[in-house]
Amino acid sequence: MSLDSITNSVDEAVSGFFEPIATWLEEVVFYSVRVGGTDVQLIVAWLVVAGLVFTGWFGFIQIRKFRLAIDVVRGKFDEKGSTGEVNHFQALTAAVSGTVGLGNIAGVAVAVSIGGPGATFWMILCGLLGMATKFVEVTLGVKYREVHADGTVSGGPMHYLPKGLVDRFGKNGKTLGKVLAVLASFMVLFFGLFGGNLFQVNQSYAQLVSVSGGEEGMLGSSAGALFFGILIAALVGIVLLGGIRSIANVTSKLVPAMAGIYIAACLVVILVNVTAVPDAVASIIKGAFAPEGVAGGVLGALIIGFKRAAFSNEAGLGSAPIAHSAVKTKHPASEGLVALLEPFIDTVLICTMTALTIVIANPASYVEARDNQSIAGVTITSDAFGTVLPWFPYILTLAVMLFAISTVLTWGYYCLKAWTYLFGRSKVSETTFKVMYTLFAVAGSLLTLQTLIAMADAILFMLAVINIIGLYLLAPIVKRELNSFLEFVRARKAGKPGDADEDQEPVKTTV
Repeated sequence: MSLDSITNSVDEAVSGFFEPIATWLEEVVFYSVRVGGTDVQLIVAWLVVAGLVFTGWFGFIQIRKFRLAIDVVRGKFDEKGSTGEVNHFQALTAAVSGTVGLGNIAGVAVAVSIGGPGATFWMILCGLLGMATKFVEVTLGVKYREVHADGTVSGGPMHYLPKGLVDRFGKNGKTLGKVLAVLASFMVLFFGLFGGNLFQVNQSYAQLVSVSGGEEGMLGSSAGALFFGILIAALVGIVLLGGIRSIANVTSKLVPAMAGIYIAACLVVILVNVTAVPDAVASIIKGAFAPEGVAGGVLGALIIGFKRAAFSNEAGLGSAPIAHSAVKTKHPASEGLVALLEPFIDTVLICTMTALTIVIANPASYVEARDNQSIAGVTITSDAFGTVLPWFPYILTLAVMLFAISTVLTWGYYCLKAWTYLFGRSKVSETTFKVMYTLFAVAGSLLTLQTLIAMADAILFMLAVINIIGLYLLAPIVKRELNSFLEFVRARKAGKPGDADEDQEPVKTTV
């Protein structure tokens, strides 16, 4: 039996078994209501409303404290002897590598092909709102992290939900907190294996095949796919074995490199078509409030833009706090401020660059998708690059590869923390997970398992419901942490050591 027939049989069998489950979950989690002629997914509205609430609660912190966040990333307020594993910049790049991925390339193309240029405006707005949500959840992640005897750190919703609820409500929050922690761990683990690993490898392989001769090329066969999968798995396995320090060391170099390459490619397309920039910007603004050919009109463009932004930056999902919790700091809110830069980089900067590139280049595939109201992804972005120089799609391929690898690495760390919360931190337990995660990377190039990926998406967004309820309940604690850090900043600027805050270290549990 050939490798092709084996993989196809496995793919069909697994998809067939899980398809009814995935269909049911998608109907529940992504339930839509008809508003103004368009379908509004309640889960997207849930994420956007959270951004609005926290933006108001913390007085537009994403604008007022943006400069301070930059200073914290630069190490201006670092303190010697702070508990943690990585610095602020490394924590930021590790988390950004989990959000910046194919959603920024393919997802944006989907948004502007269905919602028109105006969807870009709403993506930017959603990204700005998500900055406040990210601040809240990451502050809690650092506040309630666990620092182990070997110096490693564990954090995320599986830690701050149970501890925070007990801290705020006493015994009344204990049982609920434990249940939510187990559910959160399961959801992070399941999505990471399929969405954060298998899907990323699968799509990066597909892009590589498309620029290397297609299915008839040297990588188009199952043998080529197996080789690619093993190569990626080896790279991921080596880095994953090194823990968050190793992942952070790689992503702190990989993320700036991949973002730089991708943004430079976008700028070349924009500069070559510089005379079209004013019209493109005008079409984005006009399309936001008077869209043409968009189902649902303004509301349709808004929902499409918000949906793609929410799916891209993961604000409110509880995933990013897992990476940020490893930061070296005595003030949880310091890393919360660093984290609010994530949606800005992911959505406001990179997603906007992608949208501008597509709108300005206006490739034939984009025009066709707009005319037919059809869905098209990475091919539109690739074609936009190709309008300037034929070899630009190769640059996109490199960017896709870098995006995919960094996402797989970061979600490997997220999954490991969820796994050890559920099954313990023994050497056998951790090794078992790392072997399993590495094998999934190999399978990513051989199988599609789209049904499981769809189910993983639904499960991940179920986490948003649990997580954001917790964020609302614990917001007063975040407010206290922010005030504590701002007092420290004022003391540091005044030339004082800021010793008054030494008792404000995050909760630590040695195990």
